[in-house]
Formats: sequence, C-alpha cells, structure tokens
Amino acid sequence: MKHKLVCTIALVFLANTAHAQTYVVGVENLAFMPHYSTDKQGNYCGFAREVLDLFAATAGIQFDYRPLSGERLLAALLQGEVDFKYPDNPTWAQGQKAGKNLSYSQAVVNYVDGVLVPPMRQGQGVDKLQRLAIVNGWTPWAYQARVEAKHTQLIASDDLPAMIKLALRKDADGAYFNIVVASYYLDNIRAQPGALVFDPKLPFTRGTFNLSSSRHPQLIQRFDQFLIEQHEQIAKLKDKYQVEANLDSEFMGMEQWKVDALKRQKAKQTH
Repeated sequence: MKHKLVCTIALVFLANTAHAQTYVVGVENLAFMPHYSTDKQGNYCGFAREVLDLFAATAGIQFDYRPLSGERLLAALLQGEVDFKYPDNPTWAQGQKAGKNLSYSQAVVNYVDGVLVPPMRQGQGVDKLQRLAIVNGWTPWAYQARVEAKHTQLIASDDLPAMIKLALRKDADGAYFNIVVASYYLDNIRAQPGALVFDPKLPFTRGTFNLSSSRHPQLIQRFDQFLIEQHEQIAKLKDKYQVEANLDSEFMGMEQWKVDALKRQKAKQTH
C-alpha cells in the first residue's frame, strides 16, 4: 500500500528550552525524500529531521537547520560556519578534508547507490550499459573504470527529475542514483511506479549517512550513545520512512507494498 510522506516540523521542547544551547546543522538544500527535503517555506523535513530533533530533545539542546547547496555545505563545515553537517561520510571529498580535524558519528542510516533501468532491460548485464545518466556532482564509483575505458558514457543532468526523463525517453540506458530516493520519486512524485527498476546485477555501491563536526567531538560521541540508546525508536522511524527498504534482500530498493504483492504472487505459484 502506497503512502505519502508529509514534511512536518517536529520541534520537541524540554522544560528549559529557552535556556538550551543552540547549534547550527548544515543540511543539503535538496529534494531527497524520504531521507530529507526542504519545503517551500524553507523548513527542513523527512527522516533525518526527525532523528536529529529526537537527539536534540534527549540531549537538552536545540538544532537550527541551515539548508545549503552540496558544495557550499562542505565549505561551511570546513570554515566553521556550521556546527554539524548532515549527511556526511569519512570517504567523501577526502582531498578537500585533508588536514581537517573532523569527527564522524556512527552510521545513522545505510544506503545503496545503483542503476535503475526500464524493466525490459533488467538483467542484461553491464556491457549493455553504454550510456549512464547521472546528476551533476554525483560520481558513479563502481563505473569509473568503464568510463575511463570509454565503455560507458556519462550523461549529466541538473537534477533527479531531469535524469529520470533521460532514462524514460531512452536517451540513456540507465540512471544512477540512490535507489530508495529514485524509487520514491517515481512512485510518489512522478506517479509512475515500476517505470524504472533497480538492477541488482549491475555494479552498485553501499554506504552510510553520518553526522560530522569539526567543533564538537564530544557531542558526536553523545550522538553515538543516542543511536544505541534510541535504537528501537530510530528503527521505527526507518520503517515509517522506508529509508532502508529491503536493502539486504532480493527486493532491494522496492517499496514494501510492491514486495508484499510479489510475495503473494510467489506464494500462489508454490501452491
């Protein structure tokens, strides 16, 4: 069953909110649901917002979210203009971060970046992937050798909707993106569920979203403890937003309603 995630502001105040320390969290000004997004009023929302708000409430602090472009966000972190950056990962932008004393939290959420193709192209193999659509700023690490050898040509686009159009119009053989986010966009925004599907037989990359800081290593440690202590609550938020939907199963990248339908179909075939 499909559901629509609604951007909401879940500010949770303690009794001493007026005296709570406020920290600035630099976040991506990007439509990246169900992980995060910024609505028309400039409010940050989604799974990440709920997790970070929950931490602030338990720690007795306040977070002020500052949406920035991806390039500007990293600069703001390195220049000390924001207290924290989300998402981040120790493997990202290593050259720019060299010599900087950054602290990273444990993983907040897992993700998979991979290729979505029209259903009829699923399982054809990497040699058939001659034109790969990407969003500017994304690097398909698993395909770098093929790109350098000119076996795969990258076709850049400005954003996710433009990239999806390339694949749907067959101007590209596939589209490389976060598979949960791309599937959410197809199902809930474009309203074309199944028009493109993740191909697990093509190379893909696993990673994690982490919280980082150059100024507050103690709060990063406190956040790590929060991830342990609030594990059950965070798991409920992951389930609510489906941010890790079937990432470790044969149904990787599919929304739960699709998985349930396929399981019912398989059950009928075995009886």
